[in-house]
Amino acid sequence: MALVGAACCSTEMKKTHIFIMAIIAVAIGIITSTAGDASVYVSFKEARERASEGNLTKVHVVGRLPRDGAKNIMGLEYNPTVDPNYFAFTLVDTNRIAQRVVYFNPKPQDFDKSEQVVITGAMRNNTFVADKILLKCPSKYVEKDIEGATASVN
Repeated sequence: MALVGAACCSTEMKKTHIFIMAIIAVAIGIITSTAGDASVYVSFKEARERASEGNLTKVHVVGRLPRDGAKNIMGLEYNPTVDPNYFAFTLVDTNRIAQRVVYFNPKPQDFDKSEQVVITGAMRNNTFVADKILLKCPSKYVEKDIEGATASVN
């Protein structure tokens, strides 16, 4: 009888091992498929170098929009009546390198209010072609609003 019980448990163990191996295989498949889409944060200089080497993988660039004395963004080009899917602007990266960026989609809402911009894309000739734009807008909470909203403990 001890042999029958041992055979039963080893069959259940095999099923458990197969199930665990299947879960691990699925996890490895998910990780390798998303690793191909991962991109790195670079400067415009490095994005140009990658493109000149033939490396057209997507990269992230963090930057700020140049503004004039009246805090208007300089270098915006967007005319939705002519082409609603063409938006161009200048971005200054963290190394203070200015670069022309083209985005073949409509201008993102609240772009003008943005403090910082993260673009994803690649260099094409002398232009950075973005396929994603992430905006960091100013906080809607102002310091005086926070002070007035705090409760005192007495």
